[in-house]
Amino acid sequence: MENSLLIALSRQTTLKREMASVANNIANMNTHAYKRESMMFDDYLMRSKGGDAIMGDKLMFVRDVSQYRDMSEGSLEETGNPLDVAVHGEGFFVVETEGGNRYTRNGHFQLNDEGVVVTSDGNPVLTEDGEQIQTNPTDTRIEISRTGQIYTDAGEIGKLGIVQFENPQFMKKVSNTLYSSADAGTQVEMPHVIQGKLELSNVQPIIEMTRMIEVHRSYEKAKNLVTKEDERMRKALSLVRDQ
Repeated sequence: MENSLLIALSRQTTLKREMASVANNIANMNTHAYKRESMMFDDYLMRSKGGDAIMGDKLMFVRDVSQYRDMSEGSLEETGNPLDVAVHGEGFFVVETEGGNRYTRNGHFQLNDEGVVVTSDGNPVLTEDGEQIQTNPTDTRIEISRTGQIYTDAGEIGKLGIVQFENPQFMKKVSNTLYSSADAGTQVEMPHVIQGKLELSNVQPIIEMTRMIEVHRSYEKAKNLVTKEDERMRKALSLVRDQ
């Protein structure tokens, strides 16, 4: 297989991953607090055997280096639900799971049968002290202050744990809005918490559709190159056999 074919195939492979990333963004455009993702690509050079060839002695291939997560804040949606909470600015809610603490900006919370504040997946939301948030069956109100203090009929029952990380790009994705980190993060001293609102996805549909069209066109170009190169090689082999 010739080098031009290998280069085209490397391009197709990276474009396939890019298309998967774009498709996932579009699928989660209505997922609360979802963060847009994109692939990071890099060209790398490889010395060829024919150093005196017309094209020089270097070949350029494409590879996907990593996946970049756009951590910019999405717009806020007002719900009026007292257990819907949004973080304005930096910070993640801390969630207790079987695999350890996880982090999310999706503040769509609810009460389980025991009166514990949990996520929509049933994972307990933690306070800044690492405790679960326990309410009483007789409570008629839940109020959350701008800085995260939680009040019920019994008074203050805790403060939401809001942590930040030096580099959120190092966080590992557990689900579309849940992340894990080897670093426990640091508490945000003065968080800006908004009760009755949820952060929306920061995906911009028009941009993603444009990206999808561009990726598709690039993939088709690489595909045509592979097809033409395959035909050229077949013709060359046919001429060799006929001699």
